[in-house]
Amino acid sequence: MQARTAWRNVRKQTNGWTMMTVVGALAVLAPSLYLLFGLFGEPGENWKHIQEYVLLDSALYSLQLVLGAGSGAVLLGVALAWFVAAYDFPFRRFFHFAFVLPLAIPPYIAAYTYGAMLGYTGSVQSFMRNQLGMQPNQAYFDIMSMKGAIFIFTICLFPYVYLLVKTMLERQSASFIENARLLGRGPLAIFIRIALPVSRTAIAGGASLVAFEVLNDYGVSKHFGIPSFTTAIFKTWFGMYDVDSAIRLSGLLMCFVIGVFVIERLIRRREAYHTATSRLRPLARRKLRGAAAWAVPGIGLLVFAFSFAIPVLQLIVWAGWTYREVLNAKFATLLGNTLMIAIVSITLLMVLAVIVANVCRFSKRSLPSVGLSRLIAMGYSIPGAVLSIGVLAVFISLDRQFSGFYERLGLGAGKLVLSMSLAMLIFAYVIRFLTVGFNAVEAGFAKIGNRYSEASRALGHGVTATFFRVDLPMIRGAVLTGFIMTFMEIVKELPLTLLLRPFNFETLATKAYQYASDEQIHQASVPSLFIIAVGIVSVCFYYWLGERKAA
Repeated sequence: MQARTAWRNVRKQTNGWTMMTVVGALAVLAPSLYLLFGLFGEPGENWKHIQEYVLLDSALYSLQLVLGAGSGAVLLGVALAWFVAAYDFPFRRFFHFAFVLPLAIPPYIAAYTYGAMLGYTGSVQSFMRNQLGMQPNQAYFDIMSMKGAIFIFTICLFPYVYLLVKTMLERQSASFIENARLLGRGPLAIFIRIALPVSRTAIAGGASLVAFEVLNDYGVSKHFGIPSFTTAIFKTWFGMYDVDSAIRLSGLLMCFVIGVFVIERLIRRREAYHTATSRLRPLARRKLRGAAAWAVPGIGLLVFAFSFAIPVLQLIVWAGWTYREVLNAKFATLLGNTLMIAIVSITLLMVLAVIVANVCRFSKRSLPSVGLSRLIAMGYSIPGAVLSIGVLAVFISLDRQFSGFYERLGLGAGKLVLSMSLAMLIFAYVIRFLTVGFNAVEAGFAKIGNRYSEASRALGHGVTATFFRVDLPMIRGAVLTGFIMTFMEIVKELPLTLLLRPFNFETLATKAYQYASDEQIHQASVPSLFIIAVGIVSVCFYYWLGERKAA
């Protein structure tokens, strides 16, 4: 009965906005459905070999990476969030911002940097031999391993956990923690019995983001020689030239990702804590004294150094050696490609995000709206390599359908037009990062509410006129936030760009990967620094916006 009523409400509200939303949702869903249906198709000639020698090892290595990086990021992120949120110590305001900066460094760039730094001819061992007269044991500097990959993922991705847990502790748990303090509970007891249970949903959300990023990775696994699921997809496609088997591998990985997504949503749904009052007050921080007052900032300084300062400083040094070689007309073209593809993709993405969010906010309780928002949220969780296989399969099918049309245009029968164009890469960017833009716009709409829109509609203005005259001026900050955060994600995206870019089309991410693959790590520093600069600007804007909202 509820579903029937919801469907009647949707039919009443059907207009151009709704139709565009439905079309966008179908476009988002198409590659994923193609991959899922591919699991039931006839396996390719190489599938038996993959199933016997590749599948289990890839699954186990990926699981080990996810569990190791997830555990490390949770331990580090929760501990840092607890100290920053609950205590006052020297340089706390600096660390409050500094612990977010590692998000500006993509894990594959950190992997290239640390791999070269700690190698036999790297800066660390060279300094020990030439300046200190030491002969270091190579076993202590072998970062090109599973442990090294987990270390890289942990130091680059812990801010996801840190941000969510810190926000939860500062805004939602003040009354619980302060009541426990009044009852005489010690810091350790409060942390274990109050802070951890209250932050469980935030921890689950941060850990799931870390898991999605690890599963999406290709650069770290490839550079460190770890046969993960993503590298198996690349080898199947480019090594065996077996698209059917790559589709099956992608479908299996997507099923695993969907499982992680569902588990995370169930944890958030079942575990919830609410305050007795609607008025939230910030957590009162206690001042650390004695040894703890300097031990905490000392640990924070080490974390900041290894996760951000050391790799960035090393890249700056290398860039000073090679910038004359790298910064040329080809690099200008490379930078132009990156900016062009990002701006076009983000413009389309944000338009679709605004349309979907505007439709969803007027029918929040309807089943189609809830399903649509869940569908949009799943896009970001699908690894780039998996999504690229689905997008490629969809575009190849479209080219086959339009084969006769291409022939009439004089392009020839069987010509691949759409699947060899930038349109395919732009389409994939829109699907993968729509979640980022949608979440920002949805938060903007939630902040302004519906009363202004309803007043405009009551005065006789239509949906479109109301949006441009009333809603858009009020949510432009949220739209700008979505634009900047999505820009950062697209600029540093590697696996999706590697798989779907047209021939001879390079971006900053693919060029850095190419340099690193060719053992030209020093040359890779210049495009890597450009990517990091975009990330730093985005992180600074995010931090500034958060401070503005808190004020």
